[in-house]
Amino acid sequence: MIAGSSVYNFLAVLTSGLGSFMYGFNSSIIGSIFGLPGFFEYFDLTLTGKDSAPIIGAANGLFAGGGLLGCIIVPSLSDRLGRVRAIQIICALGVISAAIQAASVHIAMFLVGRFFNGLAAGMINATIPVYQSETSPAQNRGRLVSTHGIFLVLGYSGAAWSGFGSYFEPHPQIQWRLCLALQAFAPGVLGLASPWIPESPRWLAMKGKKDEALKTLERLHQKPGELDHETAHYEFAQITQQLEMHPETENIIKLIKTRPNQKRFFVGIFVHFITQCTGILVVNNYQIMLWESIGQTGYRALLLYAVYLTWASCMNVLSSLIVDRVGRVRLLFIGLSGLVAVLSIFVALFSNYAGSDNTAGKIMCIVMLFAWVTFYAICIDAVSFVYCSEIFPTQMRSTGVAASVGALFAVTLILTQSAATAFANIGWKFYLVFIIVPACGLPIVWRLPETKGLSLEEIAVLFGEDGYYINSTGSVRDEEKTEEVFKEKASLP
Repeated sequence: MIAGSSVYNFLAVLTSGLGSFMYGFNSSIIGSIFGLPGFFEYFDLTLTGKDSAPIIGAANGLFAGGGLLGCIIVPSLSDRLGRVRAIQIICALGVISAAIQAASVHIAMFLVGRFFNGLAAGMINATIPVYQSETSPAQNRGRLVSTHGIFLVLGYSGAAWSGFGSYFEPHPQIQWRLCLALQAFAPGVLGLASPWIPESPRWLAMKGKKDEALKTLERLHQKPGELDHETAHYEFAQITQQLEMHPETENIIKLIKTRPNQKRFFVGIFVHFITQCTGILVVNNYQIMLWESIGQTGYRALLLYAVYLTWASCMNVLSSLIVDRVGRVRLLFIGLSGLVAVLSIFVALFSNYAGSDNTAGKIMCIVMLFAWVTFYAICIDAVSFVYCSEIFPTQMRSTGVAASVGALFAVTLILTQSAATAFANIGWKFYLVFIIVPACGLPIVWRLPETKGLSLEEIAVLFGEDGYYINSTGSVRDEEKTEEVFKEKASLP
C-alpha cells in the first residue's frame, strides 16, 4: 500500500486499474496478432505486402477512430450517470466487442469488432484517470493515478506474452482467436467488481449529494491513526468552495469560453498530442515488422516484443515512485528530450544496418529501441495521464480529459492508419516524423505549469483563477496569496 493512503483508497484505485489494463491489452493485441501466421492464413493476407497494407492500416485506424468517438461520447455519460456506472457500461461493450473479433469469419466482421473495441477503449481511457484523480489525496495522487500507466503497460505486456504463447499453438485458428477472446478478461472482471468500488466524491458533490460525498471522502482519505477525519473535511471544504464558485456543469463549449479554461484545454490537448507524436503506438503496433526487418523472425520477434513491453511495465512502476517527487513537467521535458536523442541514433543505425549482415549494428538497433521505451515509460507514459487528469476542475474534468485523450486517438488514427503504407513506400524515413515534431514541442513543455503536491482545487490558481485557502473556520480568500504561493508549493521536494 502507498504510504499516506487508506487501504480502501488503494484497493479502489487498484481495482479501477483493470480498466487501464483493458485499454493496454486491447490496443496492443493487434501487434501480437500481426505476428501469428494463422491470422494471415485465415484471411488470406501477408504482413508486408502492399496489397495487405490497407487492411493492416484499417485494423489500427478503426480502433483509433472508435477511440476518438468514445472520447466524444463518454463525458456526457460519465457526468450524467456517474464514473462507476460509466465504467460498467464500457465493460459490457468491451466484452461484446471482444467476442465479435474472436468469432470473426470474415475480415469485415473483424474490423467491425475492432472499431467497437476501440470505442470501449477510448471511453475507458478517458474515464479511469478521471476516477483515480478524483478519489486520490493530493500528496499521493501522482503515485495512485500512475496506476493507470502501470496497468496500461501491463496490458501491453500481457497482450505480447499472449501472442508469444499462442504462436506455439498447432491449430492456426486457435492462435489468433484465443488472443482476441482474452480481451474480454479485464472488462469482465472489472464489471463484476465495480459494485464494490466507491463513486467519485467529487461527482457526488457536483450532483448535490454532499453528505454521501463527505462519507466517501472519510473512507477514502482517512490517514492511519487519524480519528477526526481532518484530511477528508479539509478536502471536502475545498471541493464545495470550488463548486460554489462554478456551480454549473460545463461542456466543451463552456470549456473554451474563459481564458483559464482555454489554457487548460490547450495544455491537455497539447500534452497528449506531443507525446503521441513520439510514435510510441506506431512502434508498438508495427513492432513485429520492425523486428523482422533486422532479422528477428518467427517466435523471436514475438519474444522480443514481449520482453520490450515487460521492460516498459517495470519502468512505469519506477515512474510511479518518482512522479510526486520530481514533478510532472520536469519528467515530461526529460522524457521528450531523451526520446528525440535516442530515436535519432536508432534511425541512423536502422537506416544503415536493417537488411544487412552486420550483427553488431542490428544489436545496437535493439539496444536503442529499449533505451527509447525506457525514456517513454519513466517520463511520459503514466505522467501524461496524471497531469491531464489534474488540470481540469470537477465540473469539466470528464469533458476536459476526454478532449485531451481524444487528441491522443486523433494522432494515433492518423499515424497508425498511414504507417503500413508509409513503411511499405518510404521505410525508415517515416521515423523522422517522430523526431522532428517532439523536438519542436520541447519549448512549450518547458513552460507548462507544475501541479505536483497541489490539491485538484489549488491547481486552478495556476491557470489564472482566484486562489483560496481553507482553514478550520471555512474559506479564506486572499488575493495576494495566489499563483506564486502555489507555484512555490509545487516546487517543494
